[in-house]
Amino acid sequence: MERAIAAVTGGVENILAKLPPEARSWVESLSWQQRRYMLSLCHLMCAATPEVQAEFLDDYTADGLVSRKLEDQETKQRVGQYLKDFHITTELSEPVLRSYIKQFYVHSAQDTRRQPDQYLESALKLIFSSEEGNNVFNYILGFELLKMMFCMSWLQHERLYRLQRNQEEFITLYIKPIQHAHRINGIVVPKDEGVFFAKRSYFVQQPEVAPKKLLELVMATFTTAITSNFGFAIIRHANSLCFNYDYIFIQKPMSFFCHR
Repeated sequence: MERAIAAVTGGVENILAKLPPEARSWVESLSWQQRRYMLSLCHLMCAATPEVQAEFLDDYTADGLVSRKLEDQETKQRVGQYLKDFHITTELSEPVLRSYIKQFYVHSAQDTRRQPDQYLESALKLIFSSEEGNNVFNYILGFELLKMMFCMSWLQHERLYRLQRNQEEFITLYIKPIQHAHRINGIVVPKDEGVFFAKRSYFVQQPEVAPKKLLELVMATFTTAITSNFGFAIIRHANSLCFNYDYIFIQKPMSFFCHR
């Protein structure tokens, strides 16, 4: 009996030790009645589908996360400048931030079909860790860039990847998944692809995708980790993405810059 009690006590200590000090103090101060309520919520969260967890967490946490992001003016302004440098017109307003936080939860919930044990953990990190909280801005920047690339023609894809220092990695990680999504969704349908002198109108075709469909395609093609890492790399490494708007989109002579 003593061993059983010790095992239970040890288990409680192990779990509570993983909480932030303030959260542990609050949990330990709860009355029995309040602990029953907390346990009921824990049970419901564990039993819920990832999609329901995403909806609940958005309703329960988004307002607080938005207010924290609005207070982080330095990061917000940096990401806003990056978007302008890439000729992306999205403004980081309160409604946009709220929409992206909700989207992050939904996107994470989709990822759990491959990694079901990591969703709630990543959401809690987003709430409790200021460092992880910056992941919201990484995600926004990465997602906006992927949206832009989804709307490029395959010729523009070629111009973009030719600017990169590690072309093979860039093609494999971003270009091939996007072009595969174009194919299977009938957005760009290659004809006579293997015939060298064939008229390749598909290669210069500008993809037309409705805004809602564009969000769905990016979320289905790339995980939250790839999306966030894309944005994080640009923020952290000055030369991670070389870009020249005129060369890619307007076909002027090339003189590219490495994003800083």
